[in-house]
Amino acid sequence: MSKPTTQEIIARCQVLFEDLNFTAAREWKEAKDGRKVIGYMPVYVPREIIHAAGMLPLGILGGGDQMEVIHGDAYYQSYICRIPRSTIELGVTGKLDFVDGMLFPSICDVIRNLSGMWKMMFPDVYSKYFDVPQTYEDEIGGTFYTNEMAEFRKDLEELGGNKITDDALNNSIDLYNKNRQLIRELYDFRAQKPWQAPAWEVYLVIRAGLVLPVEEHSVLLEQYLAAAQAEERPVRDNTRVVVTGLFCEQPPLNLLKSLELAGCYVVDDDLMLVTRWLIGDVPTEGDPLHNLSQAFLHHSESTAAKYEPNLEEKGQFLVRAVKRTGAEGVIFASTSFCDPALLDRPMLQNVLNEANIPHIAFKYAENSGQMQPIREQAGTFADSIKLWSAA
Repeated sequence: MSKPTTQEIIARCQVLFEDLNFTAAREWKEAKDGRKVIGYMPVYVPREIIHAAGMLPLGILGGGDQMEVIHGDAYYQSYICRIPRSTIELGVTGKLDFVDGMLFPSICDVIRNLSGMWKMMFPDVYSKYFDVPQTYEDEIGGTFYTNEMAEFRKDLEELGGNKITDDALNNSIDLYNKNRQLIRELYDFRAQKPWQAPAWEVYLVIRAGLVLPVEEHSVLLEQYLAAAQAEERPVRDNTRVVVTGLFCEQPPLNLLKSLELAGCYVVDDDLMLVTRWLIGDVPTEGDPLHNLSQAFLHHSESTAAKYEPNLEEKGQFLVRAVKRTGAEGVIFASTSFCDPALLDRPMLQNVLNEANIPHIAFKYAENSGQMQPIREQAGTFADSIKLWSAA
């Protein structure tokens, strides 16, 4: 059997990306009696617990630029980001009628409000606001988070009618460790040869993991890595950039394409952080909930969605990302009305200024249609870096 090409893999991922009826997840559920699907919003939930329960974790990232929001606008004010309105639209139009539960992780007040809205609109569906610690001391934040996961584990046992054993959890942790390792390999490969793995392709491949079982997605990652490494693509004199501020509401696919058309190679980003939130392998021996808690506290990504108690450390993750990937600048691309990202940005920009790292900023919505201004801004930024570095 011949190995799939990058074009074949991306074509499959594109279909998954555009399918707002979540056909792949529906088929997974229908393939065996008793299966359940648990939806979750970004940025982070312990998907290992859902998998260990024999259920499918399903990432819900709003309606993107393919859905016209009609009903959702009636539930939310206009001066917030679009993702809660389009998520409501998915719900009221029946596109999530097969989902047995929804998780709303602690991102911001908007998502907190969405969790309450969901409980009122769909009272027969399991719904949980999944809180995470705001203090990173083991005795306080660690204990709190372990208890939060234990409560979630109990909820899923009642929902599924089966006990979730430690062995099952450790097995799921092992599978997700492998998946995260493959994603790290893909990001490392793109940082080395961004022309071989364009940002929009990498985005589609990783996003497929939000609707596929983790075992199937790991195979997909292996196939894409092998195909991308084997294929020779033209090298352009693009500027290497880190794109940040994208952690929750996702940008239109055309935005990522526009950045590269403007002369930027995206060598790092914070897209879909749920797939990369934990930055190292979680131990698969001992108490799995304790191990997941320790990983969250001490081995997780730095981002505006996460509390940073050490002010001196604030923003240093961007400086390290620039050095690690050989980036020449940083692009802040944040959702309109995203308080966490927009409040963080001035502090992060000050850190970059102190490190003499060029940066620009713009805002977007998941349904942004006009890319020309963004392309012009990114192109000017890339040209200026080339100009001044040559001088």
